[in-house]
Amino acid sequence: MVQTAITVQDLCFSWSSGASVLDACSLEVPKGEFWMLLGTNGSGKSTLLRLLAGLLSPDSGEIQISGLIGFVFQNPDHQLVMPTVGADVAFGLVEEKLSIAQVRARVTEALAAVNLLDLQRRPIYALSGGQKQRIAIAGAIARQSEILLLDEPTALLDPDTQLDLVAQVQRLVKSRGLTALWVTHRLEELNYCDGAFLLENGRVVAQGEPERLKQRLLGETKLSS
Repeated sequence: MVQTAITVQDLCFSWSSGASVLDACSLEVPKGEFWMLLGTNGSGKSTLLRLLAGLLSPDSGEIQISGLIGFVFQNPDHQLVMPTVGADVAFGLVEEKLSIAQVRARVTEALAAVNLLDLQRRPIYALSGGQKQRIAIAGAIARQSEILLLDEPTALLDPDTQLDLVAQVQRLVKSRGLTALWVTHRLEELNYCDGAFLLENGRVVAQGEPERLKQRLLGETKLSS
């Protein structure tokens, strides 16, 4: 039997203005797999991710999460708060009251996992966009997050760096037994995931094999052009 890391059942959410965003949205992300969430602007992708992370509260429905969550924003500057790489990765460990040796070990392991160990003393401002996103992911790994929620993490990156980052996350999921849900609108990124969900008007209208969803979306694009 397949274990699920994320279960969403009949989730509904509206803004205070009354505008409905999610309407009886349901999905399941298998544990240890890399899934993507597709949809046009306004379909509810980012809102769903924020509900899963506890940044918003649903109007109704159920969310079940089995594991500690790490959230990666579209713009890494919104979550990198310390002056250097090592200090930023360590910052998220403050509440755990670890010894200095334990913190150093966690930081070293996390930076090694994203291939940035040699940048431990580098100022954050001196990093590229792709490096900043990998530092944000390293912060989640240092906190021993089992589930990564990534909200269009490649949106501000150049094409080569985009694919480097998605490949890096794919390797992390497989090598460390993590679960990841990645929001995107780039069809080429589907080549790296185990499965995908298509969100329309606040609910999942298709899910499963990435290639099948890609062909469906390409077909819709041709019909509308």
